[in-house]
Amino acid sequence: MGIIIGLIVASFMLYFPYEWCRRRGEDERDYGLKWYMTRESWRDVAIALAVTLIPLTFISLYLWPAEWGGRGLKHPTFWTAIDQLGGGVAAAFIEETFYRGWMQTILARKLGVIMGVLIATGVFALSHLVVLTGWLRVATFFPGLIMAVLRLRGGSVMPSIIYHAVCNVWAVWLAPVP
Repeated sequence: MGIIIGLIVASFMLYFPYEWCRRRGEDERDYGLKWYMTRESWRDVAIALAVTLIPLTFISLYLWPAEWGGRGLKHPTFWTAIDQLGGGVAAAFIEETFYRGWMQTILARKLGVIMGVLIATGVFALSHLVVLTGWLRVATFFPGLIMAVLRLRGGSVMPSIIYHAVCNVWAVWLAPVP
C-alpha cells in the first residue's frame, strides 16, 4: 500500500504543476517548467557541485560519524545501490518540478523572492521527514537553497534537477543513510 501511495504522491508532484499552468492559461516557462540548460546554467551547476560536494566528500570520508552514515557503516549492495540511484534521480525530477518550479514560483509571486525561496525550501526539507526521520534529513534545507538559486538564475528547473540528481547519486555512495 505504501508503494501505491508513494506513486500517487510522486505523480501528483510531477504532473500537477503542468496541469495548474494549463488550467490557468499560464505559460510553463514562467514556472521554469520548460526544461533547458544554458551555458551559464552548466557553469553554475558545475560550480555549485564543486563547492558543495568536494568538501562534503572529505567530511563524509574522514569526519562523518558512523551513526550519520560515515566510517564503519556498510555501503549498500550493488542492487540496493542501483535501486537507490534510480530513486534518487527520479526524486530530483519530481521534487524540483514541484518545489522549485511550482511552489517557489507561487510563493515568490505572493510573498517576494526571498520568502518564496525560504518557505519552499523549508517545506522541501520537512518533506524529507515523511519517509525517514532524523535531523540530518532536515539538513536538505541547505542544498535546497542552492537548488533554489540555480532555478532562479537558470530560468528553468533543469539546473536544479541536475544538481539534485548528482547530489543524490553522491549520497548513495559517500553518505549512506544508516
